[in-house]
Amino acid sequence: MRFLADENFPRDAVLVLRAAGHDVLYIREDAPGLGDRAVLAQAVALQRILLTFDKDFGEIAFRAKLPAACGVVLFRLPMPRASDAGNRIAALLIQRTDWVGQFAVIEPGGMRMRPLPAA
Repeated sequence: MRFLADENFPRDAVLVLRAAGHDVLYIREDAPGLGDRAVLAQAVALQRILLTFDKDFGEIAFRAKLPAACGVVLFRLPMPRASDAGNRIAALLIQRTDWVGQFAVIEPGGMRMRPLPAA
C-alpha cells in the first residue's frame, strides 16, 4: 500500500510498514513542519493514504472532498510504549487492504470507516 505518514506518526511504525513492503513517505523526513492542509494536499497529489494522530484531519478531509484514490486513517489510541508502537500500529494497518477511499478512525475497542465524499 502507499501511505503518507504525518509528522506525529511514530517512526517505528513507519519502519515496520516499510519492512513489510509498503511504500511509506514520512512528513518528518521529507517536509517537517508542513501544515495540515499542505499534508493533505500532498496525500491527494501522490494518491496516498494519510496516517495520522491529528484529529483536525477529519474536518479538513471532508471539507476538501478528497478523491477516492486516497484515504485517511486517524488513530485515536493512547500511544503504545515506544518499544511496542511500531509493531502494534503496523499490525492494525496491515490487517486491512480497503483503506483507499475511506476515512477510518481506529480507537480503543474498534474502528469506524466512512467513505470519503465524492469529489
